[in-house]
Amino acid sequence: MSVISITYYKSPFGELIVGDYQGELCLCDWRYRKMRGQLDRRIQEGLNSTFYERESTLTRQTINQLEEYFKNEREDFDIPLRLVGTAFQKKVWKKLLKIPFGQTRSYTELSELLGDKKAIRAVASANGANTISIIVPCHRIIASDGSLQGYAGGLPAKKNLLKHEGSLPGKDQLELF
Repeated sequence: MSVISITYYKSPFGELIVGDYQGELCLCDWRYRKMRGQLDRRIQEGLNSTFYERESTLTRQTINQLEEYFKNEREDFDIPLRLVGTAFQKKVWKKLLKIPFGQTRSYTELSELLGDKKAIRAVASANGANTISIIVPCHRIIASDGSLQGYAGGLPAKKNLLKHEGSLPGKDQLELF
């Protein structure tokens, strides 16, 4: 059985687990999210691997790029990715990668981009199953009315990520003062 090297990173908005499988990032997810065990099993079974806590060149590179992102020194990531999920989930995640820094899309818009505007629930489910948070920017998906919907890292983290990127919809007038 092969190994997924994992390490932990305390971001400004919550702790992440960062995982390297044979030189590709397979995990960059909120450590304390719901369904943590289920998602970890999906990755380990999908890669026929087990987690081993140790730093790797790729986990260090990922953390360095995340730190640059949080310091406003980086908008795009250039980490090799290993997406682990169903064919549909991977299709959704690849569309998420095309949403530019500082922009958002609604679940409906994402469904339409995938060619099936009735697939909103399936798209939302795939979005929630993403285990490469921030880098595969599922936080950039919002409700059609501009409200923030569920997020694995919690709504405060989603709000902070969107605020960090300058794309928080419907800014509160009170926040201006």
